[in-house]
Amino acid sequence: MIVAERYYEDVEVGAVLGAIDKGAVTTAHIMRWSAAVENFHRIHYDQRFATGHDGLPDVLINGSWKQHVLVQLVKDGLGPLGWAWRLRFRYKKLDVAGDSIRGHAEVIGKQVVEGLGFLVLRVQLLDQNGGESTGGHAIGVLPLRDGPPVPYPFPDDPAFAAVTLPDE
Repeated sequence: MIVAERYYEDVEVGAVLGAIDKGAVTTAHIMRWSAAVENFHRIHYDQRFATGHDGLPDVLINGSWKQHVLVQLVKDGLGPLGWAWRLRFRYKKLDVAGDSIRGHAEVIGKQVVEGLGFLVLRVQLLDQNGGESTGGHAIGVLPLRDGPPVPYPFPDDPAFAAVTLPDE
């Protein structure tokens, strides 16, 4: 869900900043993504190859697609005034055709640096059984209510080095 406007002061530690539900991912979804990013590894479209040759449980959902979902989750949660600045994650289990993908971003830290509001988020993608398939952390930037807008493009300011991602 995309929010209309969100400012740093609107967000509290512990809040769920965003949620996403992609539903069941079909082989058609997987193949369309594979074609779009030109990843034609057979584990993403050939079930006999994936299960027989590679010994996988089924056709795999692309890792790059899950990365995209995490970015969308953070971007949509911040809204149009925000900036998804950093993301670090780990694939924790395979997702296969037919799995449902849901995710959320929880605020675990806040910090103001150089007049901008930085949010540290815990991000997760869960399967239909609630198992975490991908997890990590992100940093998003929001404007202060009476501050300047978040600049575009976002600057590489040494002062921002004070805002770090937690260790996994």
